[in-house]
Amino acid sequence: MNNLWDDSLSGFWSAWIIVLTLGSIAFAFWILYANRKTDKVPDADGNVETTGHAADEIEEYDNPLPRWWFQLYVATIVFSLGYLLLYPGLGNFTGLLGWTQEGQWEEEVARAEERFTPIFAQYQEIPIPELARDEEAMLVADRIYQNNCAVCHGANAQGGYGFPNLTNDDWLYGGEPEQIMTSLVRGRNGLMPSFQTLGANNIENVTQYVLSLSDLEHEADRAEQGAAVYASVCAACHMPDGSGNQALGAPNLTNDIWLYQMPGQSVADSVRQTLRNGRNGHMPAQEAYIGAERVHLVAAYVYSLRFRD
Repeated sequence: MNNLWDDSLSGFWSAWIIVLTLGSIAFAFWILYANRKTDKVPDADGNVETTGHAADEIEEYDNPLPRWWFQLYVATIVFSLGYLLLYPGLGNFTGLLGWTQEGQWEEEVARAEERFTPIFAQYQEIPIPELARDEEAMLVADRIYQNNCAVCHGANAQGGYGFPNLTNDDWLYGGEPEQIMTSLVRGRNGLMPSFQTLGANNIENVTQYVLSLSDLEHEADRAEQGAAVYASVCAACHMPDGSGNQALGAPNLTNDIWLYQMPGQSVADSVRQTLRNGRNGHMPAQEAYIGAERVHLVAAYVYSLRFRD
């Protein structure tokens, strides 16, 4: 009988659940049985005892419960006891059937793996550029994307605050098949240090210079002063011309695409906030979660977004 018990609950709480559950069922049965009143029958004149309740001169008869109603309620109690014996529900008692929701989930996963693994293996043999144009494969890949990636990058893959848009040509780490695969298999960790030590004046100057790189409205005098600061502390990652560095995941500052611009926030405020506080982005590795075959499909799906209208 040891296999019928699970040690996930302490002895006290297990006993508490058992007593509370069975006690509630027993109390419900007692209430039902105590109010059955099978002896309540009409007298010789056909009069029936009332409950004493009256409204608008209409009295409530104290009739017994209909037999079918009583038997149906007893059946529900018997069913509940049988259910508790067969399935988990009484403290640490796992049920005579040994069923658990975890076990059922594992069985469903095993059946799905048996069914779909050969299909995924077949897709894995196809190069990503070719697979990206296979409409049937992309329908499968879209489902995997929606289940695992959409929570960050959006159902339409257009990203959000702090999460890259996958439908444009602005790639932090590169948008070629090998680079997309690396992002999915290994994950990415982006770090932009805080430059609070530059002081408010220099931060404002660099902000104006960064705005000028995208031909946005800026203060020319401050931008000119910020250019020297940018060259000494920013150019190593973002390149002297601001075009970024995909090897480091350093964003391109010349295309007016801003990963950390909140809705309603100006570009200048976003740049200032980044310079003051820094940024720390994290893309978790996906292979351990969804498997190599599915990673290959998702990589092809992301690659395919460039072909869509």
